[in-house]
Amino acid sequence: MWQYRQLTAVHRVNRPARPEKARHHGFRSKQGFVVYRVRVRRGGRKWPVIKGQTYGKPKTHGVNELKNVRSHQGVAEGRVGKRCGAHRVLSSYWIAEDSTYKFYEVVLIDPQHKAIRTNAELNWICKPVHKHREMRGLTSGGRKSRGLGKGHKFTQTNDERDLAQEAVGGRQIPPACPHVAIQAADCRS
Repeated sequence: MWQYRQLTAVHRVNRPARPEKARHHGFRSKQGFVVYRVRVRRGGRKWPVIKGQTYGKPKTHGVNELKNVRSHQGVAEGRVGKRCGAHRVLSSYWIAEDSTYKFYEVVLIDPQHKAIRTNAELNWICKPVHKHREMRGLTSGGRKSRGLGKGHKFTQTNDERDLAQEAVGGRQIPPACPHVAIQAADCRS
């Protein structure tokens, strides 16, 4: 753990810290595979506004208590994918954490390597459609924050579920001045 903190936020490692976990996520000890270690600061996401001036209505004035839509693991995959643009992010897994950081290892594949392009089990990732799959929630870490699942209850995503709830009248709007409505009812009786 101490060694992880002394290194840069994103760096390449010679071998995975958890080999069994790396193999479970698709890593193979062969040419074309790369492992990067990345650290992400723990905690919520502060809204980066200048001098705390958010503008707009008071409901949107929050700065500190905001929660990030993407998980720490998804953020870690995105940072490595941005650093290594020529590689494809296969998957990632947790390795350690302390009070300040979470550490992940990200498995990447070089789509231009001949050993990958000629392997029938791996050359699917060489197609252009798999560029930056980590930024589109297609890795195992990214899929967890998309609200996906199996079964008859998971035909919608999280956003579609919210919209459907509003459409059937699930979101009730309270009266603007409840005390005014009570006084009007008292006058009638």
